[in-house]
Order: sequence, then C-alpha cells, then structure tokens
Amino acid sequence: MEREITHTLVDWKSRKTRKPLLIRGARQVGKTYTIEHFARKHFSNILKINLESQKELCSVFSKKKIGSLITELSLYFDAEIVPGKTLLFIDEIQSCPEAIALLRYFYEEMPELHVIAAGSLLDNTLSEMKYSMPVGRIEFLYMYPLSFKEFLIVSGEQKLISYLETYKPGDDFSELVHRKLLEYLRIYFFVGGMPEAVELYISDKKLVETSRVHNNIITSLKYDFAKYGTRKQQEFLELVMLYSAKNVGKKVKYSNINKDIRSVNLKEAFRKLELSRIIYLVSFSNAGGVPISNNLKDDIFKPLFFDIGLVNSIGNIQLVNIRELITINEGALAEQFVGQELLTLEKPYIDSRLYYWMREKKNANAEVDYLFQQNNKIFPVEVKAGKTGSLKSLHVYLLEKKLKTGIRFNLDMPNFGKLSTKVRIGNSTENLNYNLISLPLYMCFVLPKIIDSSQNSE
Repeated sequence: MEREITHTLVDWKSRKTRKPLLIRGARQVGKTYTIEHFARKHFSNILKINLESQKELCSVFSKKKIGSLITELSLYFDAEIVPGKTLLFIDEIQSCPEAIALLRYFYEEMPELHVIAAGSLLDNTLSEMKYSMPVGRIEFLYMYPLSFKEFLIVSGEQKLISYLETYKPGDDFSELVHRKLLEYLRIYFFVGGMPEAVELYISDKKLVETSRVHNNIITSLKYDFAKYGTRKQQEFLELVMLYSAKNVGKKVKYSNINKDIRSVNLKEAFRKLELSRIIYLVSFSNAGGVPISNNLKDDIFKPLFFDIGLVNSIGNIQLVNIRELITINEGALAEQFVGQELLTLEKPYIDSRLYYWMREKKNANAEVDYLFQQNNKIFPVEVKAGKTGSLKSLHVYLLEKKLKTGIRFNLDMPNFGKLSTKVRIGNSTENLNYNLISLPLYMCFVLPKIIDSSQNSE
C-alpha cells in the first residue's frame, strides 16, 4: 500500500539539509507501516525501537552523547547502525519525552544518520513537554488516513486518476467515467481511509468486515483516553468524540452536548482530541483576503472527524444500496469528505487548518462550508450532497468580500460558468456577477489544478 507521503520521505532521504524527522498523525493512520515500507525499499537495514512496548530503553535516551547511544543500541539489538545505510526508526516516541528532546543531538552530532520518529498521541506530549523542544533541529510531517486519490490507487484505478488530473475546464467529461467514480466515492464514504479497513475491503470487497475494523479502532481510541487525567476527564473525551462524529459541520454549542457539564471541561476535551488528531476544529474566519488566520474567532468552530468511515460507524449508518447516498446524513457526510480532502491538499510538512464563514449579524443564516486559499486568494466552498441546492450563502460572501470566484462540490459532472444573480442583504438587493467552479465531490483532490486552469483562461 504505497502512500503519497512516501514521495516526501524519498526526497528527505537524499536532501543534504536533512534533519531528524517527526511524523505526526492519529492512531492507526498508517505511520508505522509507511515508514517500514519506505525503509525496506531505500535502506540496507532498519533498526526499529518501540518506546511504548520497550519502555526499558527510555533510560538510554536520557543520555546526550549520540555516539554512546548508538553503541549501546547496536550492542543491545545486535545490529549494525551505519550512517547513510541504516534508518533508525523510533516509534511511539511520545512514551519517552526525553527521546524527543534528544533528537536535536542527532542533528548536531551525527547528521549523516537517518532518523525518523513517530507517535500517535504525540501532539499532546509536545504541548506538555517539560524538556526543551529541539526547535530548528527537527522536521515535521503530518499524516492522515488514505485520501480518495490513495483509495483509487490501491484499488488499481490509476487511469481514473490520470483522467481527472489531466482534465481541464471546458473539456468533455465522460458520463460513464462519472458513474464509475460515483460508485467508488460511495464505497469510500463507508470504507473510509483507515489503512486496515481499506486493505480488508480491497482483499474481499465485503463492507460488513470493514465495520468490524472500524469498531475495533473506535474501541482502541476510547482505551487511549485512559492516558488522560481523571476518570471524569476521560468521560468528557468520549462524550465529545462521539458528539463530534455525529455533528460534523454543525457549529458547536456546549449546552447542546451536555447542559450539566461546565463549558471549560468540554472545551478542554475538544483541545485534547484536536491534539490527538481525532478531530479537527473548523475555525470561523471573517476573512475576505489573506491571511485567513488574521480574522479568527477561537470560540466559534465546527467539528470534523478524522475519518469518514468511522463517522458512519459511530452513527451506525450502513450502505444498503451502492447507487444511493444516505438520505438523513448525506449533507454531513459530503462536508466530512470535502474537509478530509482539503486537509490533504497541503504539502505534508504543513499542519493544515480548515476555516469556514458565517454572517455574524442576528437573524442571519448565511454560512459557507469552507474557505480555501490558493495563490494568495480566498475561494468560498459550498458542499452539496445532491446535484442541486441553493448557493445563497456563497453569493452573500462573494458580494460582501468583493470576490469573483466561488466553488461548489456536488454529485453532478464538472461545470463552469460566468453567472449573474441578485443578492438580498438586509433591506437592499444588489447584482452579483461571478465565476462558478462546480465539481463533483470526487474531484476535490484536483481542485488546485482546476483553479489554476480556470484563472488562466479568464
């Protein structure tokens, strides 16, 4: 199962300015498998250390002399550690904060040795570290579940990917290809991107079996909560996790979660889950230009879960008919899918964030699902589960921010046009002339190319 992030790892290996690499991501998104697969193809040997299961080795990492550390590890594992030929892989490094702090000395004293570390609850450890962080001495990569593109790759559909990646606005689009991609999309909605679930589905094509995998993953996430604080705090984490999966795309009001729990406790649970990368908080921004982050309100946000397959599992939603999307939850699923895809559009070394917009005035219900930034421009993104749907919120945003291009994702084939409409804001009505980029949901991973092509053709 080749992952897209492997290309970045290959580049890292050959780069002269390379630093020890720390890979961050939620539990079971494939960090360990990907690193080991990469090592087998590109190194003579790999020395893997798991600091969660081999806790006795943590004391070794308290030393600051890298030469002595390497000698001890070599003797303990009876393995050669040869700079340039060996990959030293430190897994579950969050179990030993001393090892994180020690990474800087690999860079300073033995930069020719390739070192990769990974951990599932790493961000929580980093936020609470008592040791000095090796700032400027390590690199970060961020990993997610398999994207839809990666799902197509492991399904053996490279030709479909090439078809989408070479498509340009104005080209004819095949109805047959569209139908085939919609079937893959619906399957992905339920299988999701967790590697174990994907691998099982690819091998036997039984969606029932993937449900078992999803439930095991959810159970393991709950067991992880035992590593956080008191039993009450663990209960808050489980409550907020389940709430987030069932309320994707809805503005969070603490009173809707549980009126009897203080908002400060729920807020802390959201923060912990975000650090664990189990959820992503889609932040409200009133930006009409870059940077989006200059206009944030931290207390206004929507939850996004880290995998769409797990969202369906938690909601006990089953795929009854492959040709039909879910009716009750389809809007949330479509928004979850696009959010996941947008996260993976950034380079792996960038910690992606998601933003949305809504009108702040009373009795106003305009809301744009996502704000997407490219080439120092902001594009409002509306997500529709079917082929139709109003674009009133998109129109309001474009008019208020004086922007010219909006993006819609739905289940229809690609469509582009210059449109005119009347927009009513308050007691006034104004004309809006704008460009609409309308794409099927499955084309989210080619959005940057489509934007570039559309902008160049204007």
